[in-house]
Formats: sequence, C-alpha cells, structure tokens
Amino acid sequence: MRLAVYGKGGIGKSTTSCNISTALAKRGKKVLQIGCDPKHDSTFTLTGFLIPTIIDTLQEKNFHYEDIWPEDVIYKGYAGVDCVEAGGPPAGAGCGGYVVGETVKLLKELNAFDEYDVILFDVLGDVVCGGFAAPLNYADYCLIVTDNGFDALFAANRIAASVREKARTHPLRLAGLIGNRTSKRDLIEKYVEHVPMPVLEVLPLIEDIRVSRVKGKTLFEMSETDPMLDYVCDYYLNIADQILAMPEGVVPSEAQDRDLFSLLSDYYLNPPADAPVQQADSELELMMV
Repeated sequence: MRLAVYGKGGIGKSTTSCNISTALAKRGKKVLQIGCDPKHDSTFTLTGFLIPTIIDTLQEKNFHYEDIWPEDVIYKGYAGVDCVEAGGPPAGAGCGGYVVGETVKLLKELNAFDEYDVILFDVLGDVVCGGFAAPLNYADYCLIVTDNGFDALFAANRIAASVREKARTHPLRLAGLIGNRTSKRDLIEKYVEHVPMPVLEVLPLIEDIRVSRVKGKTLFEMSETDPMLDYVCDYYLNIADQILAMPEGVVPSEAQDRDLFSLLSDYYLNPPADAPVQQADSELELMMV
C-alpha cells in the first residue's frame, strides 16, 4: 500500500506522517517513509537527525545508480520504520517532481521499492504544480492534513482537485482528512458537507504534538517515558487501523474557489446561533490576531 500525505505548509504533515508510520509499524507492517521536501526534514522525528538525501547521494556518484547501495540512502528510524529523504533542486531551479521520480527510480533499482507493506510519501506544502503532485502517481491513497482554519481548508480543496485529476489515469483515492491540533471542527464539517469526503480523525490541540517535533521524537517514543501520552498515540493508531482496512475512499469533486471562499467566510463571519465561538485555532492565526 502506498500513501501520499498532503496539506498546507506548516500544518504538521511531517509530524503526522511520522506518527502514522510508527502506528503502522506497531501494527506489524514494514514501513518506508519518503520525505519529498527540499528541507529534507520529514523523517527527523523518526531518526532524530537530518539524514542525507537521495539527490545529494546521486550527485556524489555522478548519477551512477550501480554505485549506490541501500544503506547509502535508507536509514532506520524509530520502531523500525525505514526512512528516505528525496531532497530537492536548489531554490528557484529544477522541479520537485523530477526528484521524486529519481527517488522512486533508484529505490526500484535497489529492489527496495516493492519490499514494504506500506510506503508513505510526505509531500511539501500546497499542491501548486504537476511536480508537487508527482507522488500521487505512485499512491493508492491520499491523506490530507488540515486544521479548522480557512487557509488550510482552501489548500485541502486544491489538493482534492489534484486527486480528482490524477484519479482519471491512476487507481488513486482520497482516504480522507486528518484534523491536526484543532480545538474544534465546525469549519471542517462545513467543508465536508459541501465536498463529501471521510474525516479519519481530528486531533485536539495537544501541545505535546508540537513539542515532539522539536524533540525529534514521535509521540510513541515520548510515551515510553510518559505513559500519560498513550491516549495521543491512540489517535494515530486509529488512523492506521482505518488505512489498513483498505477503505473505499473517494474521488472528490472540489469546490470552486469563489464558492469555497463564500462558504467558509460567510460561516466564519455569520455562524449559526448554536455554532461554537470562533477562536484562533493555530499559531499562525494567533499571530494574525
């Protein structure tokens, strides 16, 4: 099974991805996580350091694939999750999609790509071009990480559009949304009412999720010394169980930009009488207040 995790930049995709990868490993699966960001920090929470990238290794070997061994590019992370960082072209040059393609090509050359029960692609930021959507070419399911804010849901809608386009030529489905560190879910529910798709989980505003990223540890590793965090791990185990159940998923029909803007902004400014009071739901929104 191959998963591609997308979402607005800074929404917590990498932290979410690392904990989902760990949850899948805890369920007995052999897991490979591939970071698809030039910052090459997707797997930091699993390994505790920034591992060398595939693109840098290829350049060092003058793109002689026969001179590269699995241990040159695949690093063991927490819970036995194998980790790869694709890396990326220099800023302002090249295409991230090309780097993802080269990564998959190399892993296939090393007979590694098909050795895993689950391969998870953690993809940078918003989908803004075909290159960033390239991991969807290799995925069975897309997962979208969001919060209860307008910008994250607007990005989620763009990603849904990419899934729909890729599903025309690939056996790809959207597994669903994951709400990350959000104290409420009313805008999420308003969105999925307009654009039907599953919501796999909504994680509360738990500070330890943010702290885990700073510490370079998954919530599962942190829970080894702080059992009070076991309940947080259960959220990720629930996501993993739903994925392993091979959900039918959906091919979404995204909302038009203007319709979505009106839908969410009108609800935000004129909530129903029984709606929860809107409060800043993320560090970004707090900065904007």
